[in-house]
Amino acid sequence: MKVEKGKLIKESLNILASEKFTAFTYTVPASKGEMVEGRKIVKAGTILPENDATAKGVLLDDVDVTNGDNLGALIEQGFILKDRLPIAPATEAITALKQITFK
Repeated sequence: MKVEKGKLIKESLNILASEKFTAFTYTVPASKGEMVEGRKIVKAGTILPENDATAKGVLLDDVDVTNGDNLGALIEQGFILKDRLPIAPATEAITALKQITFK
């Protein structure tokens, strides 16, 4: 993984409904990125690996995947504001994410 000095493209939207959450390191795939101001970004609030029954968690912060897969923090337990997510969670994803409460 290439490490380089970056710049803040814009502030990430807060998706947390509470300050208490549990997140783990997760390799964010470059295939999930969208172009934002010349960089390939996976948005905070993205459900990974997919927004379906295979969901494992919700991405805490934007992750730059311009140069390939990169590490991010995946929330696996906590309270999430579902209206602030970039894409609404599917019913199957909500069921799979047993330790996340969507408000």
